[in-house]
Amino acid sequence: MLGKDDDGRRFLSGTFGEINGLTSPPYPGAPAFLPTREHRRFTEFADTVRAHRYIGVCWGPPGVGKTLSARHYAGAPEWEQWQRDLGEDRGPGPIPERVLQARTALWTPTVNASPRQVDQALPRSCQQISYAIDYHRHGRVDPFVHPESRSSGLTELLIIDEADRLKTTGLEQVRDYYDRHTIGMILIGMPGIDKRLGRYPQLYSRVGFAHEYRQLTPEELTAVLVRRWHTDGLAGDDEFTQTVAVATIARITGGNFRLVDRLLTQIRRILEINHLATVTPEVVEAARDALLIGH
Repeated sequence: MLGKDDDGRRFLSGTFGEINGLTSPPYPGAPAFLPTREHRRFTEFADTVRAHRYIGVCWGPPGVGKTLSARHYAGAPEWEQWQRDLGEDRGPGPIPERVLQARTALWTPTVNASPRQVDQALPRSCQQISYAIDYHRHGRVDPFVHPESRSSGLTELLIIDEADRLKTTGLEQVRDYYDRHTIGMILIGMPGIDKRLGRYPQLYSRVGFAHEYRQLTPEELTAVLVRRWHTDGLAGDDEFTQTVAVATIARITGGNFRLVDRLLTQIRRILEINHLATVTPEVVEAARDALLIGH
C-alpha cells in the first residue's frame, strides 16, 4: 500500500555469527558488520527491554559501536536497501527477515528537532514497522481491517539514537508516547545521559534497564583486526610484520571502532599510492599522521 508523507512523497507502508564470523553486508560495497562481545551484550539488553516493555538507557564514548549495534539489531541496513529497490521495475521484494524478527523501529532526531517534528516522527517510525509486518502477513496494508498496525501495536521496541539532542520538551514527548503505547524504548547517548535523565523524575522513574557500551578489550580488538585484515585484503606473506602492524593499530585506536575503520581506509590509500603490498608499522604510522586523532 502506498501512502504519502508530509512533503507529498510516496512511500510503501512498511519498514523495515558472533566474533567467530562476519555478517554479510546488506548491499554491495557496504562494510561487513563485525559482531563483538559488546554487541552481544547490547543484543541481550535490547531483547530484555523489548520483552518487558521498559525504557532502557544506553551510553558510551563516541565511536565504540553503539549506533552500529542498534542498526544491526533493527535491520536498518536491510530496510534501507529494500526502500532503494522500490524504485526498480520489479517492485518491492519481501520484507527483510531481520526486520520481521526484530520488530524494532529506529529513529535519530535532528539536531534542532522541533516539538512538531518529534510528535510526527515517533508514531511514523513505529507505524512503518507495524505496516511492514502487515504487508508481510497479508500482502497489503489496511489499518481499518488490521487496527494493530494503525496503533503501532505490532512494533515491540523503539530505539532513539543520539537522544542527547532532545530538549526538555522532546524528552517529555518521548515519555508521553511511551505511556500511550505498549512498547519498549531505548535511549542511546553519550556518557552522562543517565545523569541528565535523572533531572526528569517522571521519565527517569520509567527507566528499567541501564547499559554501558564499552570499548573493545585489547584481545578482542586484535581478533577483530585480524578478521578485517583478511576481508580487506591487507594480509601478506610476512606474518611477523603483520602481527606488529596489528599491534600498532590496536595501540593507536584503543578499541574505538570508528577510528579502526578510518585508519584502515587510510592504510589502503597509502598502500595504493606507494604501490606497496605489505602493511608495516611505518605504513600504519603514516596513516595515523593523515588523521585527526586525539591524544
